[in-house]
Amino acid sequence: MVMTASSRAPESAGHQQSERSPFARTTELLAPYRPAKPLITLSLGEPQHPVPDFVGPVLAKHIADFGRYPLARGIEPFRRAAANWLSSRFDLPRGIDPESEILVLNGSREGLFFAALTAARHVGERRGKPAILMPNPFYPAYGAGARAAGCEQIYLPTTLANGFLPDLDTLEDATLARTVAIYIASPANPQGAVASRQYFSRLKRLADRFGFMILSDECYSEIYTKDAPGSALECAGPDFANVVAFQSLSKRSNLPGMRVGFAAGDKTFLGLFHELRNVAAPQVPVPLQQVAVAAYGDEAHVEENRRLYRIKFDLADQILGNRYGYRRPAGGFCAWLDVSARGGDEAVAVRLYRDAGVRVIPGSYLARQQADGFNPGAGYIRLALVSDSESTAEALHRLVETLD
Repeated sequence: MVMTASSRAPESAGHQQSERSPFARTTELLAPYRPAKPLITLSLGEPQHPVPDFVGPVLAKHIADFGRYPLARGIEPFRRAAANWLSSRFDLPRGIDPESEILVLNGSREGLFFAALTAARHVGERRGKPAILMPNPFYPAYGAGARAAGCEQIYLPTTLANGFLPDLDTLEDATLARTVAIYIASPANPQGAVASRQYFSRLKRLADRFGFMILSDECYSEIYTKDAPGSALECAGPDFANVVAFQSLSKRSNLPGMRVGFAAGDKTFLGLFHELRNVAAPQVPVPLQQVAVAAYGDEAHVEENRRLYRIKFDLADQILGNRYGYRRPAGGFCAWLDVSARGGDEAVAVRLYRDAGVRVIPGSYLARQQADGFNPGAGYIRLALVSDSESTAEALHRLVETLD
C-alpha cells in the first residue's frame, strides 16, 4: 500500500498504548530482566557533558530574584540576548524584534505543546476536521499538543527512502486545507536529518497558501558534524508570517535541568501564545533567564560541546562501521540503527539490556502505527550518545559483540 500524508493510526487500544511515554514503555519492557554487565544508558537523550562554568556565578549573583514572580514574556535582557543570538547565528530576512517576536519558554517541550493549542485558535475555521501534521517518528510533545488542541493527528512517515524528513509531495490539498499546523524537527529526532533551505522554502509556500502554522523544532541545531543547520525563520519572509521556531539550552549548552528556551517568529501568533501562557504555562525563574543571557552570549562552551560529540561519533564510525545501516547523522546526538534483521527493535532492546548492560529505546515506541499498519520506527533502535566517550565506546563494543 502506498503511504500518503492522510495516513493516520486507527483509534484502538494499541494506538492508545502507543501514545504513552516511550521511556515508560521501555522501562516496562525491560522490567523482568537484570543486566549481566554494569549498565550504560543510551536510551535517554539527556546531555551529560559538564555544565558551563559561568552558571554557578550567574545564579549566585541573581539569587534574590527567586523571590519574585517572573513575567510570562521573559525579562528584556533575555529577549534581547535570544534575538541577538538568532540574528548572528542564522541568515534571517531581518533582525528579530525582542519586544514582539520572542517569548521565553520553560524548555522547548512545554512551548511545543502549548503552541498546538494556540495554532488551533490562531488559524480559525478549517475545511473539515482540524488537523495537525507531524513527522513519524516524532517527539511525543507534538502528539500530546495536537490531542489537547482537539485536532486530528496526521503522521507523515519519515524513512530512509525520503531522507528521514516528511515527503512534501504526499501532502494532498484536501489535507492541507484543514491543517492547523505542521511540526517539523531539524535536525530530526531520532534520525538526525537536516532540512535544506529549499525544503523550508517549499514548506513556507504551502503554509502561506493554505494558512497554517509551521512549528519548527530546532533544539538540536547547535549539534552537528560539518555544516551548521539552518532555521525555518531564514525562509519566513520579512514578517515571519506563519513560522515560529523553538529553541532550548538543553542541548546547545548542556543544561537539560534548567528548562529555559524560547519561541521566535510570527508576532501575531506569539501575541496569542503569550496570552495563553500568561494564564496556563509555567513561568521561567528570573535567575535562570540570567544564566540564559550569559549562555547566548558565549559560543566557546558550545564549540566544546560539539567537539565532545564529534569524538563520540568518530568512535561510532570506527566501531559500528556500516553495520545496522549506521550513518553518521548530519545533526543531533542520536544514532538510528536498523536491527530488523536481528529480531526487531523490542527483542534487540531486551537482548542488549539483559546480555550487554546497554539500555536503548525501541524505535517503534517513538513512532505511531499508520492506517495501513506500518510503523516507520519498527525495526530500529535509538542510541543517544550522551555519556562520556569511554562509556560510549564500551557500549558500542558491547552492542556489536552481542548482535554480531
